[in-house]
Formats: sequence, C-alpha cells, structure tokens
Amino acid sequence: MYIGPDLSSQPPAVIVHLAVATGALVVGPVALWMRKGSRGHRALGYGWVTLMAAAALSSLFIRDFRLPNLAGYTPIHLLTITTFLGLGFGIWQVARGNVARHRRVMQFTYASVVIAGAFALLPHRYLGGLLWHHTLGWI
Repeated sequence: MYIGPDLSSQPPAVIVHLAVATGALVVGPVALWMRKGSRGHRALGYGWVTLMAAAALSSLFIRDFRLPNLAGYTPIHLLTITTFLGLGFGIWQVARGNVARHRRVMQFTYASVVIAGAFALLPHRYLGGLLWHHTLGWI
C-alpha cells in the first residue's frame, strides 16, 4: 500500500516535467564523462538533449500565480530560456566542429538543471514539500 503524496492531483505537465527533468539529471553526467565522440557519448547526448528539451517545454505549462510572476511565469522560468539557448548553441557548435565550445556550453546547460533543481527543492515549492515534509518528515 502506497502512503505518500498524491501525484494524481498534479497537472500532467508537472508529472511529465518531473519525469524528464529527473532523467536529464541522471543521464547528463554520464554523457559528459564518457569518451568524447564515442558512440555511447553521442547516443546519451541525443537522449539528454531530448530530455532537456522536453523538460524546458513542459516547464512552460507550469505556472504559479502566487509568487512574483509575469503571467504566471516566475524567475525560475528564466532557466527555461537558458536551457533552450544552451541546447541550440551547443548543437550548433558541435555541428561547426567546435568541440571545446560545445563541451563548455553543454556543461553550463547541465549546471542550469542542477540550479533549477536546487530552486525546486526549496521547502515552500511543491517538490521541496514532497522531499522535506512528506518524505523526510522535516519542516
């Protein structure tokens, strides 16, 4: 019997965003640390870019009118723009053969996911409440 928060009460965009963002968080470091140019690096890189694009896209459907916002978009949504720009610029750099810049841009883009995750885990946010209150019993 499952005892915990009811995710079914959340909009589908939140569930999708949580799933793809978690996938990107896990796949990202593996792709970054694999031998560059290898078949595995490319495969995981394509997967990571897909997960990141899906996370950024799904975040556009998650809005909060309680916090300081602009049409429901809060400051954390600036990372959505950063993600789209980072993915596009990183792909463009590798297509041009600039592997060093591609690496730096993708590392920066991955770091933005970690930053977004840290903001999402603040106690007053939904995921933070799941972790700190429901799972760990704190706060």
